[in-house]
Amino acid sequence: MVSRILAIAMLAALVLSLGVRGRDETASAAKAPSGVAINVLSNRADLISGGDALVQVAVPTGTNPSTLRVTLNGSDVTSAFAVRADGRYLGVVTGLADGPNVLKAVLPNRTGAQITITNHPIGGPVFSGPQIQPWPCLPGATDAKCDAPTTYEYTYKNAVTGQFDAYDPGNPPPAAEVATTTTDQGHTVPYIVRVETGAEDRGQYQVAVLFDPSKGWQPWAPQAGWNGKLEWPMGASCGVNHGEVADGTSVLDDTALSRGFAVTSTSLDNNGTDCNSVVEAEATMMLKEHIIETYGPIRYTISNGCSGASLEQQLLANDYPGLLDGIQPMCSYEDAWSTNLEVQDCSLLVNYFDGPAGVSQGWTEAQQAAVEGYQSTSPCQSWVRVFSFNQLGNPSQTNSAFTPCGVPPEQEYNAQTNPTGVRCTHQDFMVNIFGRRPQDGFARSPYDNVGVQYGLGALEAGVITPAQFVDLNAKIGGHDIDYNLIPSRTARDPVALSIAYRAGLVNDGRQMTTVPIIDLRGHDTEEIHEDYRSYAMRSRLSHANGGYGNQIIWTGSIPLVGDAGFQRQSFLLMDRWLGAVEADKSTVSLASKILRDRPADAKDECFDGTGTAIDNQTVCQTLFPFYKAPRIVAGGPLSDDILKCQLKPLNRADYTVQFTDAEWAQLQSAFPSGVCDWSKAGVGQQPSTPWLTFAGGPGGQPLGPPPTSQPVKG
Repeated sequence: MVSRILAIAMLAALVLSLGVRGRDETASAAKAPSGVAINVLSNRADLISGGDALVQVAVPTGTNPSTLRVTLNGSDVTSAFAVRADGRYLGVVTGLADGPNVLKAVLPNRTGAQITITNHPIGGPVFSGPQIQPWPCLPGATDAKCDAPTTYEYTYKNAVTGQFDAYDPGNPPPAAEVATTTTDQGHTVPYIVRVETGAEDRGQYQVAVLFDPSKGWQPWAPQAGWNGKLEWPMGASCGVNHGEVADGTSVLDDTALSRGFAVTSTSLDNNGTDCNSVVEAEATMMLKEHIIETYGPIRYTISNGCSGASLEQQLLANDYPGLLDGIQPMCSYEDAWSTNLEVQDCSLLVNYFDGPAGVSQGWTEAQQAAVEGYQSTSPCQSWVRVFSFNQLGNPSQTNSAFTPCGVPPEQEYNAQTNPTGVRCTHQDFMVNIFGRRPQDGFARSPYDNVGVQYGLGALEAGVITPAQFVDLNAKIGGHDIDYNLIPSRTARDPVALSIAYRAGLVNDGRQMTTVPIIDLRGHDTEEIHEDYRSYAMRSRLSHANGGYGNQIIWTGSIPLVGDAGFQRQSFLLMDRWLGAVEADKSTVSLASKILRDRPADAKDECFDGTGTAIDNQTVCQTLFPFYKAPRIVAGGPLSDDILKCQLKPLNRADYTVQFTDAEWAQLQSAFPSGVCDWSKAGVGQQPSTPWLTFAGGPGGQPLGPPPTSQPVKG
């Protein structure tokens, strides 16, 4: 699997070109080089963090690796290495300085190899660019990077109650009280879990794993309770919190732990406080590096999570492929920035419908819903009136439960009273990605609604009148950079548009062929988790890759949750799917293996509420129909991935309805530069580029090939 490759060679930027290789195959391939070779196993050599790295030195057949002398920046570190039980010459190199370090391994005949290892602070950043300020740390932090001592706690499964209880290694409970579990590798071990809590990248992480306190653990000799796999739950919502928070995602998942999985999470993978996908990817990479250096090679990583956690999974799978091997987006969204189209359009529509202009036109609820694209007006009302996600566009937003900014009100931006304060918008939280506008230093934003004909589909269907259509589009307006309502449409920064596409912030699915996707959908037509989002992602996959065979959609009757046992069934299926791919030793591509090794029961299904699965999609779509969004009603594609449309001249012949001359004149005034031409790609729309680094500034650059060791003599 890809994560195993990351564990053994961690060539993350090249992961799309690598096939599946088992641990033994990789090890044997590394044992017989033509000369000495140094392989950094825990990450790419130029993306190391925290001052340490797991390293293998391989020598030609017949050469004793124990005769090597290994130096780091000229200092002897040979004692860190030894021939391990699997025959590899491994060691954890510590004491790496921030910046480039030269690791050299030389045989007595003075031939050898060296590699440059670039180390980054444990508090980051690595590739995400300048870190957001202000950023207060949790109590106990030792510096401004929120670094803190690592702590360990133990819990155990009580054989009597079946619950997790605290475990004290110095004063353990009676042995009969401690349950045992048999992992999926056939190892029966005490059901004792160690939870490690630490700090990385200015966030808090946790790692839970079956752990016998009486036994040791080395990355080349893990305990039998770990099966080498990771489960990675992620957090929901979309927030722009300025500051470190405690990791609130539970890692005590009995389904995964009892089978031998390690369960891990980081507060920076909680989209509710860190809605910056590049920082999320960086935090994920750093934590996986730590796990490899501490616990050992990772076979594969399965992620899960609802809502904001779903868009994070899909973005990481596409933009930084190799970090996740199988994803389970639940109540899913494709990404944050195309979802933002729906949110901000709803904000404008609700403002119009609830205001004097909308009231004067006599809009019925059915007509409003037809314009918005939903079964009722509830989804738009939920986006704006319930969850207030539209406030992610407001630099002076309050610290709501769903979009926290994390700064005191007196520190927030206010155009009149505090013009240099913290701007609490989504784009300002991602200023390291988008960059700043030259005129005021505010972050660039990709939102735009110029040329959008709101309600076009409802007009053509005869649900609304020409007069209503004209009045709506003439008066809906937009927002300025400070989120004030303005009569004109919102025209955003073309630089931000290009970055959003190039960096995959609008997820095109181009790199997602190397992950199985089980999309878990709890049918919902009354709030923000609309079913069409799963099919919008499917449309993108199909457009980018010519098919969607690696994605299945399960729809259940319970909103958000889906169906009883939904998540557990999906987890077990994903484990079987990835296990089959891992066992496939053929030379075909990873993407081909994922399609070929897909289990027979990995297929689109819906569940009728009694737990009965239905795989007849005609029946499923009758039971659980999906609707649209405002941009799709306006003529946009189901993929809903065009942030700013190209324009065409307003033409009466394009409509099936008749406008009066006065109405036509009003439309011409509303669309002076033309209307959306949805037959064309969006302005600035381009294929996403994986593994961008923003260390050099906004916009990003591809990482390029990873460093490799070079021969030395003398």
